Amino acid sequence: MGSESGRVKRGEQSRISQWLRRRPKPSPEDPARAREDLLLSAAAAGLPLAPAAHPAGYRCSCDRIGCPTPARHPLSFAWQTQSTTDRAQVERWARNQPQANFVTATGMVHDVLDVPLEAGASALSRLLAAGVDVGPVAESGGTGDQARMLFFTATRGTPEDEDEWWPCELDCHPETMDEHPGLRWHCRGSYVLIPPAALPGDLAVSWIRGLEHPLPDPLTLLETLTDACAAYAVAADQSPSAAWPLSR
Repeated sequence: MGSESGRVKRGEQSRISQWLRRRPKPSPEDPARAREDLLLSAAAAGLPLAPAAHPAGYRCSCDRIGCPTPARHPLSFAWQTQSTTDRAQVERWARNQPQANFVTATGMVHDVLDVPLEAGASALSRLLAAGVDVGPVAESGGTGDQARMLFFTATRGTPEDEDEWWPCELDCHPETMDEHPGLRWHCRGSYVLIPPAALPGDLAVSWIRGLEHPLPDPLTLLETLTDACAAYAVAADQSPSAAWPLSR
């Protein structure tokens, strides 16, 4: 009886194993749907979006010869007025332009503190260890000054007392990014790529901490980020490679 029961049990296990091998494997998540969901989540969080260029091999999809910021700039010069949180519009853009990256206009709902990747990783560890409420954080791949970490914060807006405003040298605009290889503060009149975004060389912009984290006051992060950038600049000065000056 016992041997017969064992044969039945082994037979059942064999049939289950065969069924598992024949069963269709679950299809991986649709990348287009995942991209659209992330963009709609950003819009729902209040981040205004506009379409941007995308990689075309190692070049940019735009028609500018030798584009200085391949796949990192808006498609339209009117990106500030074009930027929107309207769900239907974002859906249309995402579906009609399946390869396009997207930028989010800063200085309206949110700002972005943009630092070298290594400095950002150091600062993020220190902030989390100190129990600071860090908001959404994205990583932008690349080499040299292209490798960045983006700390999304609430916007400072336009303080009534202009003496409360930060030094203008920290105020980063698209045309001044090369002047700010250290800390960049994207606020009025600037933008950053919003994840998910593809970059030339199979690089990407992706979330490290998502938009479920509330936007913090940028001043709660600024000192730690500045210190990390300063330490990174010193380390770079002591290395054979090009130094990272800190914007002040």
